[in-house]
Amino acid sequence: MSDQTSNAQELMRRVRRLEYRTRRRVDSLFAGNYHSAYKGQGIEFAEVRPYEPGDDVRAIDWNVSARAGSPYLKLFVEERQLTLILAVDVSASGAFASRGRLKSEVEVEAAAMLAAAAARTQDRVGLLLFAERPEVFLPPRKGRTHFLRVLRELCAQRPHGTRTDLVRTLDHIGRIQKRRAIVFLISDMITPGQDPDTLAPHFRKLAALHELTVVRVSDPREHQLPRAGLVRLRDAESGRTLTVDASSVRVRRRFERAQHVRMEQTRRMVLSSGADMIELSTDRPILAPMLAHFARRRGRVVA
Repeated sequence: MSDQTSNAQELMRRVRRLEYRTRRRVDSLFAGNYHSAYKGQGIEFAEVRPYEPGDDVRAIDWNVSARAGSPYLKLFVEERQLTLILAVDVSASGAFASRGRLKSEVEVEAAAMLAAAAARTQDRVGLLLFAERPEVFLPPRKGRTHFLRVLRELCAQRPHGTRTDLVRTLDHIGRIQKRRAIVFLISDMITPGQDPDTLAPHFRKLAALHELTVVRVSDPREHQLPRAGLVRLRDAESGRTLTVDASSVRVRRRFERAQHVRMEQTRRMVLSSGADMIELSTDRPILAPMLAHFARRRGRVVA
């Protein structure tokens, strides 16, 4: 048996295992929560588009217009299928775990569960894998064959870049997805050279046009240094290294404060842009925080 054939068979085994685990967990309760969080009754919001002279001013969406900086109309159609776009970060920083699963494995699990929920309700699913640039894109489609292809791309990812470029990714989604969609950006949000102030206008622009949710995946060791003497830290995306004395209480506290500030600034930026946020960790099951997100969304829809 050739190496190529062996690799292909191993890939299919991984896809089947992922499908089995995902479908067992995405039961009717999860699918119902997902669908009711985004789909209304009878009449459904379809999209927003720029205001044109002669349009009915009563249809202006003032919240979207304020975020975008120019007037936009809110359009409705009869209830129809949803479109789900999964944008998954495959940069080098995902290959990290202090215990349990890698961050990249958590990202794949979250994406697969969302894809399965959408497939269960016959919604269209699209997939974007990105790092320094968009690497793989599957246009939104429905059906089991397409669902399995989404899983295959998630399992077979071989990123060419190491860094995360969210500016390019967000702008790319805006260009390729013209009609309003549900967008889940699944990433650890480690973006060397792109601070929250740099990212903010790009998040606002995309959140004005789509239902955007950021799924941030982190590891406990990213928040707290071990008490282990001299520790050499290496940034997987930039390659920079730093040696610190982790036996020092002062050093550990400074590290924790810096990480807390970084993550809180990112969280505030995402929420202020009009997007939602789900926090996942490598040391905890992901189902509860995802269900909590859908429950919050459902409450907003009802209100």
